[in-house]
Amino acid sequence: MALSGLFLVVFLGQHFTINLASVVSKDSFNELSHFMGNNPLVQFILQPILIFGVVFHFVMGFILELQNRSARANKYGSYKGSANASWMSRNMILSGVVVLSFLGLHFYDFWVPEMNYKYIEVLPEDPTRYYEELVHKFVSPVRVGLYVVSFFFLALHLLHGFGSSFQSMGLNNKYTPAIKTFTKIFAIAIPAGFVFIALFHHFNAL
Repeated sequence: MALSGLFLVVFLGQHFTINLASVVSKDSFNELSHFMGNNPLVQFILQPILIFGVVFHFVMGFILELQNRSARANKYGSYKGSANASWMSRNMILSGVVVLSFLGLHFYDFWVPEMNYKYIEVLPEDPTRYYEELVHKFVSPVRVGLYVVSFFFLALHLLHGFGSSFQSMGLNNKYTPAIKTFTKIFAIAIPAGFVFIALFHHFNAL
């Protein structure tokens, strides 16, 4: 769980960097997106690994949740979870389901049209199309609202999951406080950055 989560965090940072380019420079975003969308290494090796990582992480999450629920034969007579664990740690499955649902929407918005463009309709290669396709998705306030809510739950998921992944792997030394600080900043800043990107394109498209 910890290793697959860290792998997805690396991808998340890379994905954010490319999307942030759409705010800074239309041409830069098109160049980066065209490279990622047409590089054989990315498309036929890294992309399948990423999809496997996503599926593996969420399947493991559901398995661990079921194991935790079945580990105790009898329910507690009185249980106050907040006394020993944060809301985020007790509801990782909830935030995970929201993030998984968002990934389904995100795949529908971007990955499916990309596969259709390149492998079904086999349209002519256009290195300048990516920016307009991105902006078009953020015209709808409903879709933007769904993205904002999803990134809020992503932040909750990361606030517990990112930091605890190092603990799960047994990392506990003098660098632990710095690691916890970094993971908290990352967990807030990256989802907030994605929200900013969505809102930026939405209001600029009006």
